[in-house]
Amino acid sequence: MQKIIAINAGSSSLKFKLFEMPKEKVIAKGLFDRIGLDEGKIKIEYNEKQSFEKKEHIENHSSAVKKLLDLLLKLDIIKNYAEITGVGHRVVAGGEFFKKSVVINTKAMRQINELAEYAPIHNPANLMGIKAFKKILPDAIAVAVFDTSFHQTMPKENFLYSVPYEWYHNYGVRRYGAHGTSHRYVASVAAEMMKKPIEKLKIITCHLGAGASICAVKKGRSFDTSMGFTPLTGITMGTRSGDTDVSMISFMMQKLKMHSMPEIIYDLNKKSGLLGISGLSSDMRDIEEKKKTNMRAQLAEDIFVKDVVKYIGAYTAEMGGLDAIVFTAGIGENSSQIRELVMKRLSYMGITIDEEKNSQRGKAEFISSLDSKVAVLMIPTDEELMIARDVQTLANQNEDTRAKKYVR
Repeated sequence: MQKIIAINAGSSSLKFKLFEMPKEKVIAKGLFDRIGLDEGKIKIEYNEKQSFEKKEHIENHSSAVKKLLDLLLKLDIIKNYAEITGVGHRVVAGGEFFKKSVVINTKAMRQINELAEYAPIHNPANLMGIKAFKKILPDAIAVAVFDTSFHQTMPKENFLYSVPYEWYHNYGVRRYGAHGTSHRYVASVAAEMMKKPIEKLKIITCHLGAGASICAVKKGRSFDTSMGFTPLTGITMGTRSGDTDVSMISFMMQKLKMHSMPEIIYDLNKKSGLLGISGLSSDMRDIEEKKKTNMRAQLAEDIFVKDVVKYIGAYTAEMGGLDAIVFTAGIGENSSQIRELVMKRLSYMGITIDEEKNSQRGKAEFISSLDSKVAVLMIPTDEELMIARDVQTLANQNEDTRAKKYVR
């Protein structure tokens, strides 16, 4: 029995799930929020029904990790630090260095730091989490699981932009995508539910949340994805614009008298999307609630649905057919309205809805009718579980390598 902890470190937060492996049982999960700010928040859920909550100042990520491990002891979730044999870290940008999850060593940490220019908010925070855990749990295997690695299988024609080739060759300008761990997880679950080898399937996975991306999964590999060089492109999101005309940026900088590119990039990342269109909220729940009486809220929903439908149609054409569509993440898992609207727009593909199953939430389910030409599924994502699985796989490989050396 192993205890493996999956870590998702943000710029001012640290989320975690502690698993008992190989049973894949969640022992505890929680969030350390507002790290480095005036009043931090700590929440831990454990033993299925118990919880711990506290508000206190959390100085930095090192302090958050120390508090987390101390609380795991205090709450009797673990007896000692040595029980945690593996730590898996979500890292946003893996560039072309990392095509799969890796054991973290000095070289890997240096490369993660070098890739910070591609994810300036996320990679430095991810690295802080890595260093903090390595300091307190030096004997636990540490593994980096990258948002971008799943998309490293995309063919060149799908990841290159039509810009001077030297931009890619010299500076790494290309489509990297995101949410790879989520797309990989739900695609594999969909194949299991369909009782077919994933290598024989064409699947489109829709990770629809505050951040949203769509991925064409062909023969179990990422074939194309909507997010690009950064998470700003693709479909309309909570506060991100999605696809725009780059010439509009210089036009609006003049109109708004902006003096630097970061100003307008901030607006495209933080003031656009559902929030920018509706003027009300970045949360789809608020949009759905207000749309009957607010034209802009209705418009925001219409644009969001149109974007999802457009990408599904494009990827179906690219792959030369489609076996399944998967909805996941906050909106994908919880909004039966959005799923229904998308499915109805795709009825020309022979998709039909099982309205009773589509109204449910919380568990993986087929939401298309039995006679539907394309299977449609709702599958709750579990990126932390994928991280824990990757840690266990690499830990087992390390043990096998040591055993072979010992035999020799």
